[in-house]
Amino acid sequence: MRNPTTAWLVLALIILAEWYGFQAIRTVSQNYSPGTRRALGWGYWLLTAGTWGAAIWAGLTRNSSPTLLKPYLISLPLVLLAAKLVVLLPLLFEDVTRAGRWAAGRFTAPTGSPGQAIPRSTFVARLALGLAAVPFGALLWGMLKGATDYKVRRLTLKFPNLPPAFDGFKVLQISDLHTGSFASTEPLHRAVALINAQNADLILMTGDLVNNVATEVEPHIPALAGIRSKLPIFSSLGNHDYGDYVPWPSPAAKRTNLERLMANHAKIGWTLLNDTSHTIERGGDKIAVLGVQNWSSHLNFPKHGNLPKAHAASGDAPFKILLSHDPSHWDAEVRHYPDIDLTLSGHTHGMQFGVNLPFFKWSPVQYVYKQWAGLYEQGRQRLYVNTGLGYLGFPGRVGFLPEITVFELRRG
Repeated sequence: MRNPTTAWLVLALIILAEWYGFQAIRTVSQNYSPGTRRALGWGYWLLTAGTWGAAIWAGLTRNSSPTLLKPYLISLPLVLLAAKLVVLLPLLFEDVTRAGRWAAGRFTAPTGSPGQAIPRSTFVARLALGLAAVPFGALLWGMLKGATDYKVRRLTLKFPNLPPAFDGFKVLQISDLHTGSFASTEPLHRAVALINAQNADLILMTGDLVNNVATEVEPHIPALAGIRSKLPIFSSLGNHDYGDYVPWPSPAAKRTNLERLMANHAKIGWTLLNDTSHTIERGGDKIAVLGVQNWSSHLNFPKHGNLPKAHAASGDAPFKILLSHDPSHWDAEVRHYPDIDLTLSGHTHGMQFGVNLPFFKWSPVQYVYKQWAGLYEQGRQRLYVNTGLGYLGFPGRVGFLPEITVFELRRG
């Protein structure tokens, strides 16, 4: 963390959570034999030290083999920490209450009489541990199952200017495959079968094919090449596709990696739209599919895309779909082009963690991105943020599961 104050606050919070986790174990086991209590105490601290030690080692050596195991080692203490933070809240509140009651007792006791110590409540400790099981179980499920629990989301979008021949046109979006995170090819074979089952007219992929380097996708090319579409499949680049997050021996090596990545798009059978446009004709009508390189309004992400160039290439098409990986592009530039009807983005992943209900959505990523998951509207323009098919960092998903989105375009 760049801010030392924030780093110290986070460290203090971790220490508090670990200590209160130990206090909860000690309280609920207070009626056990001394030997059992000692074993539980030592077991708690050995598990804590072991998981944090493994995570630190994995973080320091994350670019060396074996790389696929290391995200799990890094994530395990964070899963345990999430549970301990839940333990922290009720026990900390109880300690504040106990301190107040002790102070009140000391103040009202006869002169010279000590305040009576107030024991910690076994009920509160058990309640805290029970509540901690919720995030622990959810995050563990997210790692074991949620990461590849593919879901199809269907939306009907109405546009008054949609050409008649495209009424009922089905567009399928995938995004953020992050193929470098997969330990085997089986998950993407399942995803491709689900994609093909949708029988879409047009398939679009909105960036982040890999985590860092072009070679990550190569074991998965046969699976991805199995995607079937009635029209060409179009794709765009995301921030991870440029190799910005790994050291390169030279700028030329980095350029070579990007060229190899773009060649891999072609090997899969995808047409990469780098600041350009493609016209689709149907029944005498036409629409344009535009694509830009990654462009973000956030300072820590690149601005490679050239929307004016892509827009100029789209000509006078009466309906336009834009592929732009980062949703912050929409407010910053896209909305200045009112004839871009539908923008498709990804990038946020819904942070791979949150609450995703029909009537309520929450994820920590919403404090960073204004548009971060689902459909957004401004006038006649629409933005859809796909939460991604793959995963990065945390090898799991909770709430925001891997998504395949199918849009039915209608006139109206």
